[in-house]
Amino acid sequence: MHCYGSLVTCLNCGFVILGLWNLVEHRKSQASYGRHRSPGPPCWMIPARAAWFLQEMPAFLVPLLLMLTSDTPSSMGKYLLLGTFCLHYFHRTFIYSLLIRGTSFPLGVMVNAWCICSVNGFLQGHYLLHCSQFSDDWSSDYRFIAGLLLFFIGMAVNIHSDYTLRNLRKPGEVIYKIPTGGLFEYVSGANYLGEIVEWFGYAVATWSLPALSFAVFSLCFIGPRAYYHHRFYQETFKQYPKARKALIPFIF
Repeated sequence: MHCYGSLVTCLNCGFVILGLWNLVEHRKSQASYGRHRSPGPPCWMIPARAAWFLQEMPAFLVPLLLMLTSDTPSSMGKYLLLGTFCLHYFHRTFIYSLLIRGTSFPLGVMVNAWCICSVNGFLQGHYLLHCSQFSDDWSSDYRFIAGLLLFFIGMAVNIHSDYTLRNLRKPGEVIYKIPTGGLFEYVSGANYLGEIVEWFGYAVATWSLPALSFAVFSLCFIGPRAYYHHRFYQETFKQYPKARKALIPFIF
């Protein structure tokens, strides 16, 4: 397949602009789901497990379809795509969505996430398979090694933090509790910090603008959510650890 460079550039800019727009749009409140769901007019609700499965699926499926329909994909791009991006979304689609204990999800939020995952799945897959150019010794390059190390550290933090949050409640409980252990000892949004580290590691390993644009988008989207989670904990629990930060240990 031909590399559509102009389309890739437009999508790169689109993700950065969308991320910055999200910062402005949600500077006073967060997207209305989970603990930040606000009273409003009735809307269609989807069970949390089904919503997460459906919205994450395109980011896993679209790159695989591109790979199957490509005549001569970049071999290093293919391995990076499978080993990082698709691995993350395989976990989110087939493991995380089955384990989550969250409440119902607004249909509109799910549809927006589905669209973003679909477009991003195409962007990352198309770029790595048809546009990227890696040297023969890229697998020994310090950027590749450092990027993969960051990616897998971030993924481990993200998975461990999700496990911690899932097990705060007993089956049937709907109350919120203070998370402890791991990076939750330092930040309220340990799961978000892990995912942000993942995507910046992915950007370093691929050394690509599409990966960087998505990392910036992720930072702009889930970074503020970590801040509002932190504020929620502080307002809800008088005994909440005062030294704990929102997203970056000891800093913010």
